[in-house]
Amino acid sequence: MTRVSSPCIRVCTLDPETGLCEGCGRTREEIASWYRIPEEERQRIMAELPERMREAFALVSPFAPEPDKAE
Repeated sequence: MTRVSSPCIRVCTLDPETGLCEGCGRTREEIASWYRIPEEERQRIMAELPERMREAFALVSPFAPEPDKAE
């Protein structure tokens, strides 16, 4: 039996705002269909996950100063 690639880290909580899993960054649809997706597609999705996670879950302090704006 061939092992299927998976980014799952067993922190399975979907963020209500982004719709992404807070553990791996996949969508509900990607998670549900993961074992039916061809390996090449799984690899493509997994390559996108780090950037997807950075964009979706970037933490910005409400106390952080505003960035300087060029006039």
